[in-house]
Amino acid sequence: MKILKRFLKIGGVLLGVFVLAHAALYVYCLITPKMDINKSQSYYLYDNESKLVFDDGDEWVSLNNISPYLIEATINTEDQYFYYHVGFDYFRIAKAMVNNILSGSMSEGASTITQQYARNLFLNFDKNWSRKIDEAVLAFELETHYTKDEILEGYLNTINYGGVMGIQNASKYYFNKNASDLTLAESAMLAGIPQSPANNSPLTNPEKAKSRQELVLTMMMENGIITEEEMNDAIKTKLTYATTVDNNELTAVAYFRDAVIEELNSIETIPKSLIETGGLYIYTTLDVDAQKALEDAVNNNMDSSKELQVAGMMMDPNNGGVMALIGGVNYSASQFNRATNAKRQVGSTMKPFLYYAALESGFTASSAFTSEKTTFSFSNNKTYTPNNYNDTYANMPISMGAAVSYSDNIYAVKTHLFLGENMLVDMAKKVGITSELEPIPSLALGSEEISMIDMVTGYSAFANLGSRVTPHFIEKVLDSKGNVLYEFKDTKEQVLNSSNVFILNDMLTYTYDTSFVDYNTPTVLSLLPKMTHKYGIKTGTTDTDYWIMGFNQDAVLGIWNGYDDNRKVSSEDNGYHKNIWVETMETYFKDKDPGWYDIPDNVVGVLVNPITGQLAEEGEGNKSKIFYFIKGTEPNVSYVSNDLDEAFKEENHVVSEEEENE
Repeated sequence: MKILKRFLKIGGVLLGVFVLAHAALYVYCLITPKMDINKSQSYYLYDNESKLVFDDGDEWVSLNNISPYLIEATINTEDQYFYYHVGFDYFRIAKAMVNNILSGSMSEGASTITQQYARNLFLNFDKNWSRKIDEAVLAFELETHYTKDEILEGYLNTINYGGVMGIQNASKYYFNKNASDLTLAESAMLAGIPQSPANNSPLTNPEKAKSRQELVLTMMMENGIITEEEMNDAIKTKLTYATTVDNNELTAVAYFRDAVIEELNSIETIPKSLIETGGLYIYTTLDVDAQKALEDAVNNNMDSSKELQVAGMMMDPNNGGVMALIGGVNYSASQFNRATNAKRQVGSTMKPFLYYAALESGFTASSAFTSEKTTFSFSNNKTYTPNNYNDTYANMPISMGAAVSYSDNIYAVKTHLFLGENMLVDMAKKVGITSELEPIPSLALGSEEISMIDMVTGYSAFANLGSRVTPHFIEKVLDSKGNVLYEFKDTKEQVLNSSNVFILNDMLTYTYDTSFVDYNTPTVLSLLPKMTHKYGIKTGTTDTDYWIMGFNQDAVLGIWNGYDDNRKVSSEDNGYHKNIWVETMETYFKDKDPGWYDIPDNVVGVLVNPITGQLAEEGEGNKSKIFYFIKGTEPNVSYVSNDLDEAFKEENHVVSEEEENE
């Protein structure tokens, strides 16, 4: 009995504390300024020719113009007691907290419609206790200042329906009708999407979407909203969609739009109140022709039903403006932008930064290292044994030009260690790569993770002959009255020697040059029949990633393929990235003449053996190729190709396997 009284006493104290805390929270919310839940978070996006390409300003609809079926389906699915709680459901929160503590995760949620709306308006989507507390307080503020109908109306106009924001947009997108005209079957289908927008879209996952629709209808029937007959009729109704995965008009601008809004939020000179209110006119760097070329190439080569993902970005190397962007196979299925927000191992696409550093340090296109199976030895008895693709080695000295053509890993690691690992780290920073890179031997082979936007920015320094540019999506922003709130200022800066860049760019054409068909094959020789223009190209392959980077004077294009969960890529996944790249570039430049780079005055061309880098001998026939050199560094008759090997061995960095066995 005493124990029971003690528990009752403790319970009474806790109840009193809860009531006082609740009252204090109410007073706090009452005296705080009324939050602005703006109905017009509109943005008007223009392309690089000042043509309107996106407008989300006129799709807000009042609650009276939304189908009652959709309203009931949403309430019964997301928050059955919406009209009875004060912003958060105490019982559901307590239950979720207990379950999450027991499971050691944050997997179970208990968000009400009000909390979800508060999160959409003001918070991020991180699952942690701090965010949940903030969400609850904001929800209580909404409930204090606004009616239930106002909150519900705002929620329905802002939630994510599989990449389409707001119920009116979703109604038109999926069924080509106004939200007021949605049937029971259509309403249940749409109401099922927000629980998991990336997975519940009927366009990308019809089976799961149908299962979710049936669950929504069952809950409506069990709660007495509809009859069992109405439920069964709705389940049997075959829905016809106005948009298909193959004809997704949103995708062409959705990933780009998201990147624009992300950049907009980072501009400190624009007041956050204006960004939240909307009504902004945003002039972007989008090139519609480039975007369409990239979009079509992805659709022609990728299968959206598979899990293999894609990212692509085209940039104007002369100013850093992003011309086109793809952040994934299908925006409706996943809004995560892999081109701007993901970091992946870049493989051999890292090597051009290394080889530029080598040229700047006195190497030439003819400088030779022996390509052979090699173990690199370091202090503390550490070793590193990289492999060439397919374990193919020349077992003799090869030129830097040949190393570029074949993407020889041994040559790259020898160069990296010869120069010192920090030199490649410094070079990457110099051209605009912002990722923190470790000065390790495998950095030369792209073992570190870098974002697509960083890589495209870095390659822009090659495409424009040596200048670092600032990547950007926005040229200027105007308010509703035409006042200029922001204008991009070009920060282009010359950071590389243009003559050395010219020599590197020429070597990057060796990746599809038939002169290098020998003991090995150039890495993208298969693309040569598809190319009508000259490009500098480099591919990269890791266990989990496929990359291709390439450029001319007017555009840099990067394409990546891989899996979001970092599983290994297979031979079946190979080739998509190359085909997307060449199709995009060839389509975009079909009626253009970008030309190539003029030979600098201090650069001379010399006929050499492309494999060894030595002066071409009479009678070598097709075993000759013009390599470019800074005047005075070109090879002559006294040139010895393996001098670098001897110098390298003197540094005690390396022993060949043969020497090790001896």
